[in-house]
Amino acid sequence: MVEALISVLLEKLASIVFEHTKQAVTLVLNAEEDVHSFRSNLEAIQAVLEDAEKKQVTEARVRDWLQKLKDVSYEMDDVLDEWNTEILKQQVEEGKKEVCFPTPSINCFCFGQVNKAIHHHKIATRIKKLNEKLTVIAAEREMHGFHPSTIGGHDDQQLIQRQKTSSLVDISKIFGRDEEKEMLLSKLLRESSQEGNLVIPIVGMGGMGKTTLTQLAYNNEKITTHFHKKVWVCVSDPFDEIKIAKAIIESLDKNETQSSSSELETLLLRIRSHVEKKKFLLVLDDVWTEDKTKWENLKLQVIMQSCAQGSTILVTTRKEGVAKMMRATSNMIHLDKLSDMDCLALFNSFAFLDREEDEANGFGAIGEEIVKKCKGLPLAAKTLGSLVWYKKKKKEWRDVLNSKIWELEEVEEQVFRPLLFSYYDLAPAVKRCLLYCAIFPKDYVLRKDNLIEIWMSQDYLNSKENKEKRRIGQNYFENLAMRSFFQDFRKDEMENVYECKMHDIVHDFVQSLTKKECIIIDAAEGANEKIEPPVDKVRHLTLTSVSEGLFSTSCYGCKNMRTLTLLDSSITTISPSSIMQMKRLRTLNLSYNIIHEVPKEINELIHLRYMDLSRGGNLKELPDALCDLYNLQTLVLVHCYGLEKLPEAMGKLINLKHLYLDNCWGLRYLPKGIGSLKSLQVLDWFKVYEGDEALKLGDLGIMDQLQGSLEIRGLGNDAKDDASEIEKAQLGNKEHLSHLGVHFEYEGRKQRKGDEEIVKALQPHQNLESLSIWYCHGTTESLYWIKSLHNLRKLDLTFWRFCELFPPLGKLLSLEILKIQWMENVKKVGVEFLGIQEEEEVSGILFPKLKQLTFDGMDNWEEWAFLSEITIMPGLSSLRIVRCPKLKALPDFLYKIKALRTLKIKGCPILEGEYEKGMGKEWHNISHIPNLTIQKWN
Repeated sequence: MVEALISVLLEKLASIVFEHTKQAVTLVLNAEEDVHSFRSNLEAIQAVLEDAEKKQVTEARVRDWLQKLKDVSYEMDDVLDEWNTEILKQQVEEGKKEVCFPTPSINCFCFGQVNKAIHHHKIATRIKKLNEKLTVIAAEREMHGFHPSTIGGHDDQQLIQRQKTSSLVDISKIFGRDEEKEMLLSKLLRESSQEGNLVIPIVGMGGMGKTTLTQLAYNNEKITTHFHKKVWVCVSDPFDEIKIAKAIIESLDKNETQSSSSELETLLLRIRSHVEKKKFLLVLDDVWTEDKTKWENLKLQVIMQSCAQGSTILVTTRKEGVAKMMRATSNMIHLDKLSDMDCLALFNSFAFLDREEDEANGFGAIGEEIVKKCKGLPLAAKTLGSLVWYKKKKKEWRDVLNSKIWELEEVEEQVFRPLLFSYYDLAPAVKRCLLYCAIFPKDYVLRKDNLIEIWMSQDYLNSKENKEKRRIGQNYFENLAMRSFFQDFRKDEMENVYECKMHDIVHDFVQSLTKKECIIIDAAEGANEKIEPPVDKVRHLTLTSVSEGLFSTSCYGCKNMRTLTLLDSSITTISPSSIMQMKRLRTLNLSYNIIHEVPKEINELIHLRYMDLSRGGNLKELPDALCDLYNLQTLVLVHCYGLEKLPEAMGKLINLKHLYLDNCWGLRYLPKGIGSLKSLQVLDWFKVYEGDEALKLGDLGIMDQLQGSLEIRGLGNDAKDDASEIEKAQLGNKEHLSHLGVHFEYEGRKQRKGDEEIVKALQPHQNLESLSIWYCHGTTESLYWIKSLHNLRKLDLTFWRFCELFPPLGKLLSLEILKIQWMENVKKVGVEFLGIQEEEEVSGILFPKLKQLTFDGMDNWEEWAFLSEITIMPGLSSLRIVRCPKLKALPDFLYKIKALRTLKIKGCPILEGEYEKGMGKEWHNISHIPNLTIQKWN
């Protein structure tokens, strides 16, 4: 971690302090000489850091030396940041038109604007003291006999990317577990009369594949059919009976997102009501506790007695004692190490992915030797396979084989060996991003975009080439994912990864490397737990289940803290005294808390770059002092339902790049000052408002860097003005915008005029990937520009009540997902939908990439007919037709689509008769479709 810290610090010293402050720092105390000396010492130290990082694993004195180096480096980083903040403050106060930003590659030290007598003296004095400390540390490196390494061995270009289709491995590929898989399925699918209801523990050390095996069984089609109800709960440590009971209820009843009761007996009775007399499968993944009392308190075996015969609790655990505590050793499935053959097969599936020819070209023999050192651990084989995939030379493979990392002897380190080597192989900045993940609890769901923005807030994403930081973060995330540091990826409809988790062993590993810096305290586990000294070494602190009274106690003394995360806690505000203790904070995450006030003292957190207040339903307003946070880059306020207004002076936040406001239903408007934030990259929500104090749509015209998703709400009240404002917004210039959502005001069945002019004015950039337009009272003729959206992958047109024809979409080459809902005046769908004329000769394929198609609420739709000789929707895999009561038949071309796997017809009485299973006259045309649902509307 120190390697990356020093690398970034050297960039700052070179491009900011040394080059742009030379004249200023010489005014007092000969600071130029100290700056030059500090930089020289760091460069000398940097040359031996790679060797020092490796030696610290086994040598305590090297760890101590690196700790002193980190402390000085962090302090220098803070000094530079405070200095630059004063510059920003001066610029805002003087009302400069051109403001500069604190990035290493931009000349932002405009020293004539700062009070020399105070600030120059302050910065020079602190630099002098830090240089004295670093000089001593630099001299001490000679005592450790470090070997210098080549500088610059890693850069962004070396973060080689796999193709997206092969970067994430399908968990359905399992090696060497056929016997255990068959045994598990046999136990789960047993006849009801056999053994009654069971508890089946799957036991094995971390990384053995317990969860993977369980996932395969859980998602097996036979299992899904066999059980009436299935629930998966990730338990981990500590074993909290109430949390587990709530998780089971929320899984059984999707409408119950947060159980209000905290009485265990009440929760258990509710679970019983859901599963009584039903065949129920409950998976408790990653159980650690051997406390018999806690298990008995949960009374799951009592509940299972009320279920149908054959119900099962399936438990994964590292401890055989858990199986004994559950009295289930007779049904235990023990996962031992893989055989050399199976371990090799797993390794090869990663190491030779898309390069099979290398296996027989000498690499395979080296791979066999590497696999022997994995000692049958699937995680090790997977990790090392991912690592050597990047290596193109046999020497690089031999370096992995001969690494001294394999000489570590402790049991846990047997797991860490491959992870250590993969870790050392990362570029310094990527190492830092990985280690930062130690701040999250086990099984925490990492949202990719939020994680990248948090990395950004810690200055982990700097680049000599001044690349766009989000793209750098994306590359780092992909790099870590491809090396198997992340897992359990969740994707959206368009197959983009948006969430993931970290394997328990990887989490243990990163925590082992960040013991003093990253601390997690769970108050539910130990109400009086405190941080062990020295508390001033803590840089990143996570508190869970903390009450108001315990908060300040838990943070006491953490004066150098850079991250504070509060999870599942009952904090209503942060006291001014607490804020004064954490003035070096860069990242503040208070999401999912009951915050109802942000104190005005928040402006003391001058380093703050990331603040998350999401899900703060009690928060009504933010203090004006928030606008003094000149370094703030990300402000997350999603689902703050009670938030009524934002500070008027938001324009002072000159570094703000990401403003998230989705589902802030109480927010009447955005303050006009936001319109001056030229560098704003994310603005996910905009509400049209008529007052002079409000941001206008036209003000978005200067925001050419907008990216991601933008939702515009409240259009149509003043159609002429709205159309004019949309033209000024210049959506056609927003080339980085991936999703555009447009919501007109809902006015029932009364037709509103002018909507067509608004839609015509929208015309987004051709790079747009997703578009949704709701409650428009115009016709689809106003969408004439949609033909130009060559990259459009998803389209949602909903509640176009007065539209009679579908838009011409058949020639959109990238369209994958199409939803058309509540177009009540459409009676016939014909060739106009394909984007062709009746007599036109068509070559090629129409809707060439369409995979998912949904029609819903088409009350008067009667006919769907196309020319049969045209190739249409060959890749369609899912078709849903819901609430279309007059539709008479499906078009003939659908019967020929081999890719069609899912067909759902619901609330369509004519179709229900025509396609009734085994009896309808058209049944034979659809009977081959695997996932077929035909049902009446309830």
